[in-house]
Amino acid sequence: MAGPGSSMLYSFLLFTVILSLQEVYRGKLASTELFTIVGGFISSLLFLVLLTFIGNFQETVGARTGWGAVIIAEAVALIAASTVHRVCITTCFLFSVVLLYEVNKLSGAVLSRSESKARKH
Repeated sequence: MAGPGSSMLYSFLLFTVILSLQEVYRGKLASTELFTIVGGFISSLLFLVLLTFIGNFQETVGARTGWGAVIIAEAVALIAASTVHRVCITTCFLFSVVLLYEVNKLSGAVLSRSESKARKH
């Protein structure tokens, strides 16, 4: 499993690549309704990798902001979505809510599994 330092680096690199490609293909993403929805999904992926970056940075530094990391990551993703199309802002927000729910559910499952392993030993 990757440590917080390498995961932070990989998520930052993914963020820059996704943002760069989104800006390069901004015209194509705004051309049709389907591509506009895809642009919102791509922006929600920006939210996910930026949230991973911020979370790993906080773990490395030893600080906790709680919902602050989510709000900052969402704000940056919505600003990136607004450069493509107005509808991308809405779809990005909706996809980000779903991704946040799934990440929370996944982290809860991993945490409960690790706690059950700790009780056995």
